[in-house]
Amino acid sequence: DCRYTCHQECRSLIQLDCRRPGQCQGQLSPESTLVPPCSQNVTQTVEEEKPEPPTIQEIKQKIEKYNAKVTNCLLMKLNEDGTYTGFIKVHLKLRRPVTVPAGIRPQSIYDALKEVNLAEMTDKRTSFYLPLDAIKQLHISSTTTVSEVIQGLLKKFMVVDNPQKFALFKEMRKDGQVLFQKLPLTEYPLYLRLLAGPDTDVLSFVLKENETGEVEWDAFSIPELQNFLMILDKEEKDKIQQVHRKYERFKQKLQQTLKEARGKPG
Repeated sequence: DCRYTCHQECRSLIQLDCRRPGQCQGQLSPESTLVPPCSQNVTQTVEEEKPEPPTIQEIKQKIEKYNAKVTNCLLMKLNEDGTYTGFIKVHLKLRRPVTVPAGIRPQSIYDALKEVNLAEMTDKRTSFYLPLDAIKQLHISSTTTVSEVIQGLLKKFMVVDNPQKFALFKEMRKDGQVLFQKLPLTEYPLYLRLLAGPDTDVLSFVLKENETGEVEWDAFSIPELQNFLMILDKEEKDKIQQVHRKYERFKQKLQQTLKEARGKPG
């Protein structure tokens, strides 16, 4: 009688006092007040069906198709257990400095083979900017995750920063636009490379800072934070000097114009 309606998902949250005089005299059952869910107002979580993993035969066909398009020697190789190996290139587009051991020589082939961690040989740290858009080539497996790729890149450059400060993105070009998508840590980059083909214009990988909306300052060490303050202080002083030079030049031109105007008759 009161014409109260609700969604079926909301039924357990509704409490009506139907014992008041003059209300609900029509012997309505709770089920009669329910209406079908409204798709515009109710958000339902729909579990997407995960595609079944490709068979070894499908992987073999994809690898053969991939290798047929390769113009260099960076081929993919299928193993007997169904896994495969190959190469990916990662562009490093880091805007902030990274922390590395101070006074440590570059890693040699001998160190890499012996898995010598040079970063653990000293407690001294220094920060510097990596070259803009540097490219690193990695030989990985189909079981190598995004998390392992990030850790491998940091190890090659002897970066001792927390891996959580960085994220791996896939860069795609579509209709003249460049699109970036952050990859989950459990994703397999080599599988994405296999699906996209060897053309880096279609798909490429980029290492960037892990932007989460706000900088997680707790992830940085005290020396890193002090280094950031020094950099900001230097940038501020440089900006002040640029402004001073700009107005000093303007002042000189103005004074020169006034001097020339005074020397003219009238």
